Amino acid sequence: MPRRSVMFTPGDRPEMLRKAPGAGADVIVFDLENAVAPDRKAEARAAVNEVLADPEFAPDCEVCVRVNPTGIAADDDLDGFLDGGERGDANDTLDSVMLPKTESADDAETLARLLDEHDAEVPILALVETAAGILSAEEIATVPEVDALVFGAEDLAADIGATRTREGTEVLHAREHVVLAASAAGVDAIDTVYTDIEDTEGLADETEFAIELGYDGKMAIHPGQVAPINEAFTPAQTRVEWAERVLDAKEAADKEGRGVFRVDGEMIDAPLIAQAERVMEYARAAEE
Repeated sequence: MPRRSVMFTPGDRPEMLRKAPGAGADVIVFDLENAVAPDRKAEARAAVNEVLADPEFAPDCEVCVRVNPTGIAADDDLDGFLDGGERGDANDTLDSVMLPKTESADDAETLARLLDEHDAEVPILALVETAAGILSAEEIATVPEVDALVFGAEDLAADIGATRTREGTEVLHAREHVVLAASAAGVDAIDTVYTDIEDTEGLADETEFAIELGYDGKMAIHPGQVAPINEAFTPAQTRVEWAERVLDAKEAADKEGRGVFRVDGEMIDAPLIAQAERVMEYARAAEE
């Protein structure tokens, strides 16, 4: 299932947690980190557990929880929403865990070990948002449990002392580096948030640029951002028709034992076949 849109919801707002699937995001993230004040962490863990353990909560999207950075806080988070349920089993509803401030492969491996101790066999979405995290992105992406690299531009800018601009040139190198690291490891690359929730046109433009860079999805911080992101990642009909012709021709070529073939005068080989498969995957997501 594509991760076109990855939407955050504060973990201490149970009414918002229950409504989150209605926004239409491919991934909803119950946030125990930045969206929750320090004195409300325990309350947030209890709220997340209550929703995840409720057998009537059965969304048709990926359900992720962003824990606090690896260490005692992350372990407390897992204790709170995986071990405290009385009405059901939160492990059955949880699909993934997001790790903020991931700075090394060891960080991801530590979270993987903690998840294993809690009998939670779910992938990790590693949020790289510091200089150390960006420079270690290749190693982080190769940890078996890591299924996506998530780029955090705002925290990165703060970490390196950069000034955020609308053009984003100050984080462009890091943004491209994350895509390369994710692609090399065969995991998803999720782009940074767009902080102006009123600027739908700007969000659409930035999402289109993220797609040009090679990103598989983009984070959202408001339900109103989900539709523009999903729309940007939805292939045009002409692109879908091209992909269908490519895959039909591939099927015929496979029967004839040919690895290379022509479609619309264009030579098609493995990279273009992969593009066609990706187009169809995103087209199916849009239909659903």
